[in-house]
Amino acid sequence: MSQATTFEDLKAKAEVYYGDEICREKFRHLLTEIGFPDGLVITLQEIEEYGHVRDTGFVWLKHKKKNKEEKKKNEFFKFDNIFIWHDTEVTAYFEPNKIKNLTGVKAKDFLIWITLSEIYVNGDHGAASPSSMITFRTPAGLSKSFPSSVFELGNTPLMVHKEIAEAKEGDSSKIEM
Repeated sequence: MSQATTFEDLKAKAEVYYGDEICREKFRHLLTEIGFPDGLVITLQEIEEYGHVRDTGFVWLKHKKKNKEEKKKNEFFKFDNIFIWHDTEVTAYFEPNKIKNLTGVKAKDFLIWITLSEIYVNGDHGAASPSSMITFRTPAGLSKSFPSSVFELGNTPLMVHKEIAEAKEGDSSKIEM
């Protein structure tokens, strides 16, 4: 007899952390542990909660809810003319070199927002290999790959992340759409 697992059941078995700084640290550590670069998931939103159920690989991030004024500002970062957006709650199952059943993440390419459902590293040695690629896949099976090196902490996405944060404070013309 199978029984549906509720979020509360998963949370009871999870390592749960609260607060932006510790959540980001734990999440970056998990990314490197499963073979991804630590700069893969960048969010401008404050992370309130991070949870990880090691037995199943289930992970969630809860971002601070936005008020009406904050909702007017786009919460995304740009990489190679693609914008990545995170919802207030992101969930996924993590396993070595793969993030699957992803919810709460969208990418904008060619004027449309597309839901992402899976991210994986091509290559036997994960993101540590200089030739490895990271592939983002949609539920429809469309995908796009990038060199994993660009997602290392301190590379392009974080620089763009800073550019968007600065643009949000002042001149929004710095962000190309």
